[in-house]
Amino acid sequence: MAPATFWPNLCRNSGAGPLTGGGGPVSGSGYSPGVAIEDDPGTGAGSRTGTPAAPLGLPPPRLLRWEIFAVLAISLGASGLNALLDLIGSLLAPQALGHQQALLVGSQAANHWLDLALQLAGIAEALAPVLLVLYLLARSGERPADIGLDASQPGTDIARGAILAAVIGGAGLLFYVAAFHFGFSLKIVPESLPDIWWRVPVLLLSAAHDGILEEIVVLAYVLRRLDQLGWTPWKAILFSAVLRGSYHLYQGFGAFIGNAVMGIVFGILYKRWGRCTPMIVAHTLIDAVTFIGYAYLHGKVSWLP
Repeated sequence: MAPATFWPNLCRNSGAGPLTGGGGPVSGSGYSPGVAIEDDPGTGAGSRTGTPAAPLGLPPPRLLRWEIFAVLAISLGASGLNALLDLIGSLLAPQALGHQQALLVGSQAANHWLDLALQLAGIAEALAPVLLVLYLLARSGERPADIGLDASQPGTDIARGAILAAVIGGAGLLFYVAAFHFGFSLKIVPESLPDIWWRVPVLLLSAAHDGILEEIVVLAYVLRRLDQLGWTPWKAILFSAVLRGSYHLYQGFGAFIGNAVMGIVFGILYKRWGRCTPMIVAHTLIDAVTFIGYAYLHGKVSWLP
């Protein structure tokens, strides 16, 4: 599901080994070096020498911790703080949680064309942390394939993602309905876009955004970096799962628990498979069914809050 808005919205170890020092290049990363620019001794100006530039390699542990903090501080970590504050506000409100609503995707302008532009701009801007993560991996001599982000196993990734989506999506829906009726969750309104031609495409893009952002940043990047810091697999998985649950707190306690459990399952499978692509597929399918299913079923079935 979508995180709280921040932008103006045991296991086989698959990562690199723990850090042992200042952080040289990751062996076997397949990094393709560029061209170094060296200072001219006389002028101090940079000049192209044609010397291959080696990747910087992993920074020392202290800087690696700062890197993780910085990535989360401008993305889903900040969303987690905002979601906690939203939940506190909901708890302080006179209405019970079950009588309040959490809107995931809504209109941003009365004019439909401006609304469409704002929707697309918001989705694109919210993916900026993914670009930052890929850049930081490249600086360390790591490829997207090192976190399992590639198209080398399309059939397997899609099949695994579809099975995960069916199992977790079905269980998540049942858990949400139960949490709502017991008063642990706000009423989640997945979308309230106008019924015009771009409604479904924007909902699909929003679903893909959630899957790409969360699974690359909170799952693959965080688990890989924590593994490189020497964290045990279970400690890293639990940290990632709690983080995933935190930015869903604005939806209520049920969303926190459900998404944290989803994070544990995804973390175990990521460690086992060494790939985040199946989880991106699964997350995208779950949110796509949630958004579009709500758009066409709301008010037509009695069991949907």
